[in-house]
Amino acid sequence: MLLECSGITAGYSASPVLKNIDFTIEAGEIVTLVGANGAGKSTLVKTISGLVKPMAGELRFAGEGVTQLSSAARLARGIAHVPEGRQVFAGMTVAENLRVGAYVRRGESEAERRDRIDEFARQYPFLKARMNEVVGNFSGGQQQILAIARGLMSKPRLLMLDEPSLGLSPLMVEEVFKLVSELRNNGISILLSEQNARAALAIADRGYVIENGRIALFGKASDLLASPEIAERYLGVGAVTQVAHDKDRRAERLRACIGKA
Repeated sequence: MLLECSGITAGYSASPVLKNIDFTIEAGEIVTLVGANGAGKSTLVKTISGLVKPMAGELRFAGEGVTQLSSAARLARGIAHVPEGRQVFAGMTVAENLRVGAYVRRGESEAERRDRIDEFARQYPFLKARMNEVVGNFSGGQQQILAIARGLMSKPRLLMLDEPSLGLSPLMVEEVFKLVSELRNNGISILLSEQNARAALAIADRGYVIENGRIALFGKASDLLASPEIAERYLGVGAVTQVAHDKDRRAERLRACIGKA
């Protein structure tokens, strides 16, 4: 097990937002958090990264207790957090933003750091073309890709993305989720906190539904995506009809195959 959260209660000041959360991520998984605004998704991500201190419970990463470690120490152990709203350094260049992401790996050589920056530049040509430009005028989608690349500069074992599709065009949402799938294929575990539940569940292995700071439901992402209850609450007004329509189409294709046999 890569990450284990046991009995986590956490919040701000004396008010708990999360209440007795049990949560796990295995190596190589994409796990998504589904829930309404204010349900506790972002608080859970911040608690795992060390930005919020738990009031109770235990966090273990790769078999090591990390509950008392700082966020910097957790980053050094392989837990990277790409926050909601991207939060790139708008007055800095692409190259400078990426170098900030690599700061935790101070023991590596400048050549290794340059090689990793070049790798991201090959994957995303707009980064290469604008490597020395300040990023404040970049589009939201370009800033989100840069924020993810900055998180990857630390070579994480677990990358946590908080609302990566927020404010993006449908085309860029598709691009971001494609990137997330590719990262899992490269062996990086992903925790995806996302209001776009349909897109998140479509690429995830497992999902957790958070309601009022508690885990209300969890299971295979495909099962949650097909659940009429989840569809009605989180996938939009027409989602239940869409689920039924998809089932009907599958049945029609099956009948057609039977007729040809």
